[in-house]
Amino acid sequence: MSKNKYLVSIVGPTAIGKTALSIKLAKHFDTEIISADSRQFFKEMQIGTAAPTPTELASVKHHFIHHKSVEDHYSVGAFEKDAIVLLDDLLLTKDIVIMVGGSGLYVDAVINGLDEFPEIDPTIRDTLNKNLQSKGLGHLQEQLKLLDETSYHTISIDNPHRVIRALEVCIGTGKSYSSFLNKEKQQRNFNTITIGLTAERAVIYDRINQRVDNMIQEGLLEEVKGLMTKQDLNALNTVGYKELFNYLNGESTLEFAISEIKKNSRRFAKRQLTWFRKNENILWFDYECEVKNIIETIEYQTKTSVS
Repeated sequence: MSKNKYLVSIVGPTAIGKTALSIKLAKHFDTEIISADSRQFFKEMQIGTAAPTPTELASVKHHFIHHKSVEDHYSVGAFEKDAIVLLDDLLLTKDIVIMVGGSGLYVDAVINGLDEFPEIDPTIRDTLNKNLQSKGLGHLQEQLKLLDETSYHTISIDNPHRVIRALEVCIGTGKSYSSFLNKEKQQRNFNTITIGLTAERAVIYDRINQRVDNMIQEGLLEEVKGLMTKQDLNALNTVGYKELFNYLNGESTLEFAISEIKKNSRRFAKRQLTWFRKNENILWFDYECEVKNIIETIEYQTKTSVS
């Protein structure tokens, strides 16, 4: 495949407007969209993940939206393989494909390939899972902070699966999890242009708070009620769901649960920005920037980039 093919990756914090931009770009370039939002893979999680609406999905062809169940195990490695196969196919007839999502690990997997880790003794994970049950996630978070402060500040620290994965590498190798990241990049059959959307922190937080209020109005609580029997699944141990499970289990008030969703979403946005700001190749734009300016930048990059 010719290297004059391009993946335009749109990144940024949650609620910044990535979906709307991706659709405008896909329409302009007459192309399709790959979602790299790991929470939007699951068909049972629509409102709480701010997945594209039926109207948005109908306006442009999307991939990796609601194609899995929360009961399915779908790893970042599986996503990388599926996305590359799809990209190879799409780029036979398209010069540009759009990828959008705030899941930094999944975005990086497609662009650069996954980092390789050594084999880890499975008993380490077993012990960590037992500690999670007996001592709680906070204990594991503090352990990770001691062993690898970089990962503590950049991974999804509220996700037990991610914390345990980082810890087992630290313990099993005697090296930090972060030291295994960003090694040699995979060779891809396309160039990547990464567009970042951002805003002042106060604006981002206001947009997050408004989005959460909108989700509640759209029926998030009912969506979560319908998933009560599945609440122990890893896919549902995520912002917007775990807080409402706590409310439905009688552990908090609804008002408190909603405030926790907002707080945890703001923390998530902060981690997203920390992750993406490590990438010096991102072309950042204010979230209110006119789309034509972004289109002009993409067109300029496709004409001047060197393979």
